[in-house]
Amino acid sequence: MIRKIGKITLYVSDQESAKKFWTEKLNFVVKFEQAMGPNMKWIEVGPSEDEFTTFVLYNKEMMKKQNPNTNVEHPSIILSTDNIDKTYEEIKNNGVKVGEIMKMPYGSMFNFFDEDGNQYLVRED
Repeated sequence: MIRKIGKITLYVSDQESAKKFWTEKLNFVVKFEQAMGPNMKWIEVGPSEDEFTTFVLYNKEMMKKQNPNTNVEHPSIILSTDNIDKTYEEIKNNGVKVGEIMKMPYGSMFNFFDEDGNQYLVRED
């Protein structure tokens, strides 16, 4: 099942500028960075190398193209699991509305919704 609050997505206009802000002005470190295609990266920053929870600096315009219904005006919470398939089945069997598991180069994940329609993401680390 879910074991930690893993990542909080911050939708940003410029990933490199946001990375510079968090690392140079707040002394965060880049915990992970990987290309997601020709025009975008997956960038995670955190307060230290030892801290598990990170901010994902995600490009607003790319998210709007990928999923036009996503509200990019507020952070997105990503919960972490070490077994995506088991967690998916447990949450689904508990009667929670879930999306499909997405297998991406940077991790497997699925979304779910609470009773108010708020969307969350669960990602396998």
